[in-house]
Order: sequence, then structure tokens, then C-alpha cells
Amino acid sequence: MDAILSTKLGKFYIQYSSKGLSLLSFTIPRKVESSSADQKFIKTVTKELNDYADGKLKKFSIKLDLEGTEFQKSVWKQLQKIKYGEVKSYGEIAKAINLEGGQRAVGGANNKNRIPIIIPCHRVIKSDGGLGGYAGGLRLKEKLLAIEGVAINI
Repeated sequence: MDAILSTKLGKFYIQYSSKGLSLLSFTIPRKVESSSADQKFIKTVTKELNDYADGKLKKFSIKLDLEGTEFQKSVWKQLQKIKYGEVKSYGEIAKAINLEGGQRAVGGANNKNRIPIIIPCHRVIKSDGGLGGYAGGLRLKEKLLAIEGVAINI
């Protein structure tokens, strides 16, 4: 199932199943066949994103339906351990999953994260303190970190 959400952070295209959210995309397709099958789920996702944007929500409770390799899932699980208002470098994430020197591999898994914001890849920065990349653009990454009270030197 899919839907388009309008939130305080902007519009998002989502896909979800009975297991949970499987995609939160910044790219809105031209044609979406929104189903009214689970309006409650759609409202919950929208509310949590809005509460996050207002600084009221520090941890999402939305169920997730992750699609990826075991390695990617291990990186995403580690990302979910980064607390609200904190950042980690790609190298720190690699070390945490016992992949010393695996910064690029972690960056690749970040790039494949289909549920940004909720799986907080925006909390991963370069070892020199720079922002690195972000699927939603660096402006949004900076905005998300600012919501969380993180100051980044650019």
C-alpha cells in the first residue's frame, strides 16, 4: 500500500505493509494509488513526523518493514541506537558493527536506507564534522539536526 503525506517537514511518499513502514521517500511519484485500507497507520506516521518537526518526539514508535541485506539491516539497527540530539561519524558506526575501516560500506548502507528520518541516517556525519550526504539534501539534513539541537560547523 502507498500514500502521500503532507507534514511540517514537507511531502513524503510512503509504502507500507501489514508489517509496517517500508519506504519514506522525498520523491513523490506522478501517480499514486492511495488506499484507504489503513488510514490509522497513515495518520500515525504523519502525526509522529509532525511531532518530531515540533521537537516533541524524540523516538519514533512506527513499526518498520525493512528491506535490505543483512549488512544494511545491521547498519540501520546501529543508526537507530544514535540518540536524538547526537551524531556519529561513518567510522564510529563501522567500528560499532565490528567493521574497522568500513566507513564507505556504512555510507553505502546509509544511502540505501529507505526510511530516512525514522531510521536517522541524518545523524551520521563525516569524521571532520562535515555533514556528508543526505538523500533529502543537505539543507534538510541541517534542518533535522537543528530540530534536535545539533550545531554543525560547515
